[in-house]
Amino acid sequence: MNAPLDWARDGKDWPNRKASRFVKAGGITWHVQVEGKGPVLLLLHGTGASTHSWRDLLPLLARDYRVIAPDLPGHGFTQIPRSAEISLPGMAKLLGSLVAELGEKPVDAVGHSAGCALLIRMALDGAINPHAIIGLNAALRPFGGGAGRAFSSLARFFALNPLVPRFFAWQASDASAIRRLMEGTGSRIDQRGLDLYQRLFRSHAHLRSTITMMANWDLVPLNEELGHLNASLHLIVAQGDKAISPEDARHLKRRHPAIHLHWLKEGGHLAHEENPLEIAALIHDIAKPVALRRTG
Repeated sequence: MNAPLDWARDGKDWPNRKASRFVKAGGITWHVQVEGKGPVLLLLHGTGASTHSWRDLLPLLARDYRVIAPDLPGHGFTQIPRSAEISLPGMAKLLGSLVAELGEKPVDAVGHSAGCALLIRMALDGAINPHAIIGLNAALRPFGGGAGRAFSSLARFFALNPLVPRFFAWQASDASAIRRLMEGTGSRIDQRGLDLYQRLFRSHAHLRSTITMMANWDLVPLNEELGHLNASLHLIVAQGDKAISPEDARHLKRRHPAIHLHWLKEGGHLAHEENPLEIAALIHDIAKPVALRRTG
Protein backbone atom coordinates (compact mmCIF):
# COMPACT_ATOMS: atom_id res chain seq x y z
CA MET A 1 0.00 0.00 0.00
CA ASN A 2 1.69 3.20 -1.20
CA ALA A 3 -1.12 5.42 0.12
CA PRO A 4 -1.67 6.13 3.83
CA LEU A 5 -3.84 3.69 5.73
CA ASP A 6 -7.53 4.13 4.99
CA TRP A 7 -9.88 4.16 8.01
CA ALA A 8 -12.85 2.71 6.11
CA ARG A 9 -10.77 -0.18 4.79
CA ASP A 10 -7.88 -0.74 7.20
CA GLY A 11 -9.60 0.50 10.35
CA LYS A 12 -12.89 -1.35 10.07
CA ASP A 13 -11.89 -3.79 12.83
CA TRP A 14 -9.37 -1.54 14.62
CA PRO A 15 -8.93 -2.22 18.35
CA ASN A 16 -11.09 0.07 20.52
CA ARG A 17 -12.57 1.54 17.35
CA LYS A 18 -15.56 2.99 19.25
CA ALA A 19 -13.14 5.24 21.16
CA SER A 20 -11.64 6.64 17.92
CA ARG A 21 -12.12 10.14 16.60
CA PHE A 22 -10.36 12.36 14.07
CA VAL A 23 -9.16 15.79 15.19
CA LYS A 24 -7.46 18.64 13.30
CA ALA A 25 -4.58 20.25 15.21
CA GLY A 26 -1.17 21.64 14.34
CA GLY A 27 -1.98 21.61 10.63
CA ILE A 28 -2.66 17.85 10.40
CA THR A 29 -5.55 15.47 11.02
CA TRP A 30 -5.02 13.07 13.92
CA HIS A 31 -6.44 9.69 14.78
CA VAL A 32 -6.90 9.69 18.55
CA GLN A 33 -8.72 7.37 20.93
CA VAL A 34 -10.48 8.76 24.00
CA GLU A 35 -12.07 6.49 26.56
CA GLY A 36 -13.05 6.51 30.23
CA LYS A 37 -13.76 9.10 32.92
CA GLY A 38 -11.57 10.56 35.64
CA PRO A 39 -8.10 12.13 35.71
CA VAL A 40 -6.64 12.51 32.22
CA LEU A 41 -3.93 10.01 31.26
CA LEU A 42 -1.98 10.57 28.03
CA LEU A 43 -0.60 7.47 26.26
CA LEU A 44 2.06 7.71 23.54
CA HIS A 45 3.17 4.68 21.56
CA GLY A 46 6.69 4.18 20.21
CA THR A 47 8.35 4.36 16.79
CA GLY A 48 6.62 2.33 14.10
CA ALA A 49 3.59 1.45 16.23
CA SER A 50 0.13 2.99 16.65
CA THR A 51 -2.84 3.01 19.02
CA HIS A 52 -3.21 -0.72 18.39
CA SER A 53 -0.28 -1.19 20.78
CA TRP A 54 -2.63 -0.21 23.64
CA ARG A 55 -5.44 -2.53 22.49
CA ASP A 56 -5.64 -4.44 25.79
CA LEU A 57 -4.10 -1.89 28.16
CA LEU A 58 -6.30 1.09 27.25
CA PRO A 59 -9.61 -0.46 28.43
CA LEU A 60 -8.00 -1.46 31.73
CA LEU A 61 -6.73 2.08 32.37
CA ALA A 62 -10.04 3.61 31.24
CA ARG A 63 -11.70 2.14 34.33
CA ASP A 64 -10.06 4.87 36.44
CA TYR A 65 -8.81 7.46 33.91
CA ARG A 66 -9.94 9.45 30.92
CA VAL A 67 -7.38 8.00 28.53
CA ILE A 68 -6.10 9.97 25.51
CA ALA A 69 -4.12 7.87 23.01
CA PRO A 70 -3.17 9.34 19.59
CA ASP A 71 -1.39 7.85 16.64
CA LEU A 72 1.89 9.78 16.35
CA PRO A 73 2.35 12.06 13.32
CA GLY A 74 2.66 9.97 10.16
CA HIS A 75 1.91 6.77 12.06
CA GLY A 76 -1.19 4.65 11.74
CA PHE A 77 -4.11 6.83 10.70
CA THR A 78 -2.63 10.23 11.62
CA GLN A 79 -1.70 12.48 8.71
CA ILE A 80 1.94 12.82 7.67
CA PRO A 81 3.34 16.30 8.51
CA ARG A 82 6.31 17.97 6.84
CA SER A 83 9.46 15.85 7.16
CA ALA A 84 11.13 18.48 9.35
CA GLU A 85 8.34 18.06 11.90
CA ILE A 86 8.92 14.31 12.24
CA SER A 87 11.61 14.86 14.88
CA LEU A 88 11.66 14.92 18.66
CA PRO A 89 10.99 18.68 19.08
CA GLY A 90 8.75 18.82 16.02
CA MET A 91 6.52 15.93 17.07
CA ALA A 92 6.40 17.18 20.66
CA LYS A 93 5.17 20.56 19.40
CA LEU A 94 2.51 18.91 17.23
CA LEU A 95 1.37 16.75 20.13
CA GLY A 96 1.12 19.86 22.29
CA SER A 97 -1.19 21.37 19.68
CA LEU A 98 -3.35 18.24 19.80
CA VAL A 99 -3.62 18.27 23.61
CA ALA A 100 -4.53 21.97 23.51
CA GLU A 101 -7.15 21.39 20.79
CA LEU A 102 -8.71 18.61 22.87
CA GLY A 103 -8.77 20.94 25.87
CA GLU A 104 -7.18 18.25 28.05
CA LYS A 105 -4.68 18.58 30.90
CA PRO A 106 -3.01 15.21 31.51
CA VAL A 107 -2.50 14.44 35.20
CA ASP A 108 -0.16 11.57 34.31
CA ALA A 109 1.43 10.34 31.09
CA VAL A 110 2.69 6.97 29.86
CA GLY A 111 5.03 6.50 26.92
CA HIS A 112 6.41 3.36 25.35
CA SER A 113 9.97 3.47 23.98
CA ALA A 114 10.36 6.74 22.00
CA GLY A 115 6.95 7.83 23.29
CA CYS A 116 8.53 8.48 26.68
CA ALA A 117 11.09 10.85 25.14
CA LEU A 118 8.25 12.75 23.47
CA LEU A 119 6.43 13.12 26.79
CA ILE A 120 9.57 14.43 28.50
CA ARG A 121 10.14 16.91 25.66
CA MET A 122 6.52 18.07 25.94
CA ALA A 123 6.87 18.53 29.71
CA LEU A 124 10.16 20.42 29.39
CA ASP A 125 8.59 22.70 26.76
CA GLY A 126 5.52 23.36 28.92
CA ALA A 127 3.03 21.60 26.64
CA ILE A 128 1.96 19.30 29.49
CA ASN A 129 2.45 19.39 33.26
CA PRO A 130 1.84 15.85 34.53
CA HIS A 131 2.45 14.59 38.05
CA ALA A 132 4.27 11.56 36.70
CA ILE A 133 5.77 10.42 33.41
CA ILE A 134 5.95 6.65 33.19
CA GLY A 135 8.27 5.14 30.58
CA LEU A 136 7.69 1.59 29.36
CA ASN A 137 11.08 0.32 28.16
CA ALA A 138 11.88 3.95 27.44
CA ALA A 139 14.30 4.86 24.64
CA LEU A 140 16.08 7.81 26.26
CA ARG A 141 19.80 7.24 25.89
CA PRO A 142 21.53 8.66 22.79
CA PHE A 143 23.62 6.45 20.54
CA GLY A 144 27.23 7.22 21.35
CA GLY A 145 30.35 7.90 19.32
CA GLY A 146 30.90 6.73 15.78
CA ALA A 147 28.17 4.11 16.02
CA GLY A 148 25.62 6.83 16.73
CA ARG A 149 26.75 8.94 13.81
CA ALA A 150 26.75 5.92 11.50
CA PHE A 151 23.24 4.93 12.59
CA SER A 152 21.95 8.45 12.03
CA SER A 153 23.52 8.64 8.58
CA LEU A 154 22.09 5.25 7.62
CA ALA A 155 18.63 6.24 8.83
CA ARG A 156 18.81 9.48 6.84
CA PHE A 157 19.81 7.50 3.74
CA PHE A 158 16.79 5.24 4.23
CA ALA A 159 14.50 8.24 4.74
CA LEU A 160 15.68 9.89 1.52
CA ASN A 161 15.51 6.74 -0.59
CA PRO A 162 11.94 6.23 -1.87
CA LEU A 163 12.62 2.56 -2.59
CA VAL A 164 13.37 1.66 1.03
CA PRO A 165 9.82 1.94 2.44
CA ARG A 166 8.51 -0.01 -0.55
CA PHE A 167 11.06 -2.75 0.12
CA PHE A 168 10.09 -3.04 3.78
CA ALA A 169 6.38 -2.95 2.86
CA TRP A 170 7.03 -5.83 0.47
CA GLN A 171 8.85 -7.73 3.20
CA ALA A 172 5.85 -7.22 5.48
CA SER A 173 3.78 -9.46 3.22
CA ASP A 174 5.64 -12.36 4.85
CA ALA A 175 3.92 -13.11 8.17
CA SER A 176 6.93 -15.06 9.41
CA ALA A 177 9.14 -11.97 8.92
CA ILE A 178 6.82 -9.94 11.18
CA ARG A 179 6.94 -12.65 13.83
CA ARG A 180 10.75 -12.72 13.70
CA LEU A 181 10.86 -8.92 13.96
CA MET A 182 8.69 -8.91 17.07
CA GLU A 183 10.53 -11.78 18.69
CA GLY A 184 13.76 -9.91 18.00
CA THR A 185 12.61 -7.36 20.59
CA GLY A 186 12.39 -10.11 23.21
CA SER A 187 8.58 -10.20 23.06
CA ARG A 188 6.08 -12.85 22.04
CA ILE A 189 2.77 -11.17 21.28
CA ASP A 190 -0.53 -12.73 20.24
CA GLN A 191 -1.59 -13.37 16.65
CA ARG A 192 -3.94 -10.39 16.71
CA GLY A 193 -1.02 -8.11 17.50
CA LEU A 194 1.14 -9.65 14.77
CA ASP A 195 -1.63 -9.18 12.21
CA LEU A 196 -2.02 -5.51 13.15
CA TYR A 197 1.72 -4.83 12.92
CA GLN A 198 1.73 -6.52 9.54
CA ARG A 199 -1.11 -4.24 8.41
CA LEU A 200 0.89 -1.18 9.48
CA PHE A 201 4.15 -2.33 7.92
CA ARG A 202 2.47 -2.97 4.58
CA SER A 203 1.84 0.78 4.36
CA HIS A 204 4.57 2.65 2.51
CA ALA A 205 3.42 5.91 4.13
CA HIS A 206 3.62 4.52 7.68
CA LEU A 207 7.08 3.08 7.04
CA ARG A 208 8.39 6.30 5.48
CA SER A 209 7.28 8.26 8.56
CA THR A 210 8.90 5.69 10.84
CA ILE A 211 12.21 5.86 8.97
CA THR A 212 12.11 9.68 8.83
CA MET A 213 11.50 9.79 12.59
CA MET A 214 14.57 7.59 13.16
CA ALA A 215 16.67 9.75 10.83
CA ASN A 216 15.73 12.98 12.62
CA TRP A 217 15.91 11.63 16.18
CA ASP A 218 18.39 13.38 18.51
CA LEU A 219 18.30 12.58 22.24
CA VAL A 220 21.40 14.57 23.26
CA PRO A 221 19.57 17.86 24.07
CA LEU A 222 16.89 15.94 25.98
CA ASN A 223 19.48 14.22 28.16
CA GLU A 224 21.18 17.54 28.86
CA GLU A 225 17.88 19.00 30.13
CA LEU A 226 16.59 15.94 31.98
CA GLY A 227 17.55 17.40 35.35
CA HIS A 228 15.08 20.25 34.81
CA LEU A 229 12.07 17.93 34.53
CA ASN A 230 9.40 18.81 37.10
CA ALA A 231 7.42 15.59 36.72
CA SER A 232 8.35 12.47 38.63
CA LEU A 233 10.00 10.10 36.14
CA HIS A 234 9.36 6.36 36.53
CA LEU A 235 10.91 3.80 34.19
CA ILE A 236 9.36 0.35 33.91
CA VAL A 237 12.08 -1.90 32.56
CA ALA A 238 11.70 -5.45 31.24
CA GLN A 239 14.84 -7.47 31.85
CA GLY A 240 14.14 -9.42 28.64
CA ASP A 241 14.07 -6.30 26.43
CA LYS A 242 16.30 -6.94 23.41
CA ALA A 243 15.53 -3.63 21.68
CA ILE A 244 16.52 -1.21 24.47
CA SER A 245 19.22 -2.46 26.82
CA PRO A 246 18.06 -2.51 30.47
CA GLU A 247 21.52 -1.11 31.24
CA ASP A 248 20.36 2.19 29.73
CA ALA A 249 17.94 2.62 32.64
CA ARG A 250 20.68 1.91 35.17
CA HIS A 251 22.90 4.47 33.44
CA LEU A 252 20.17 7.12 33.62
CA LYS A 253 19.54 6.33 37.29
CA ARG A 254 23.23 6.87 38.07
CA ARG A 255 23.15 10.26 36.35
CA HIS A 256 19.76 11.26 37.76
CA PRO A 257 19.16 9.60 41.15
CA ALA A 258 15.61 10.98 41.35
CA ILE A 259 14.50 8.59 38.59
CA HIS A 260 12.50 5.60 39.87
CA LEU A 261 13.17 2.18 38.33
CA HIS A 262 10.60 -0.63 38.31
CA TRP A 263 11.80 -4.01 37.06
CA LEU A 264 9.81 -6.66 35.18
CA LYS A 265 11.15 -10.19 35.45
CA GLU A 266 9.26 -11.33 32.36
CA GLY A 267 8.52 -9.83 28.96
CA GLY A 268 10.46 -7.95 26.32
CA HIS A 269 10.26 -4.58 24.64
CA LEU A 270 6.50 -4.97 24.09
CA ALA A 271 5.77 -6.01 27.67
CA HIS A 272 2.58 -3.90 27.75
CA GLU A 273 1.22 -6.02 24.89
CA GLU A 274 2.37 -9.28 26.46
CA ASN A 275 1.02 -8.65 29.96
CA PRO A 276 -1.34 -5.67 30.05
CA LEU A 277 -2.78 -6.64 33.45
CA GLU A 278 0.63 -6.39 35.13
CA ILE A 279 1.44 -3.10 33.41
CA ALA A 280 -1.96 -1.59 34.27
CA ALA A 281 -1.47 -2.51 37.94
CA LEU A 282 2.02 -0.95 37.94
CA ILE A 283 0.75 2.27 36.35
CA HIS A 284 -1.98 2.54 38.99
CA ASP A 285 0.50 1.88 41.80
CA ILE A 286 2.89 4.53 40.50
CA ALA A 287 0.48 7.26 39.44
CA LYS A 288 -1.86 7.41 42.43
CA PRO A 289 0.81 7.88 45.15
CA VAL A 290 2.55 10.54 43.03
CA ALA A 291 -0.71 12.47 42.63
CA LEU A 292 -1.39 12.25 46.35
CA ARG A 293 2.07 13.55 47.21
CA ARG A 294 1.66 16.47 44.76
CA THR A 295 -1.73 17.50 46.18
CA GLY A 296 -1.06 16.66 49.83
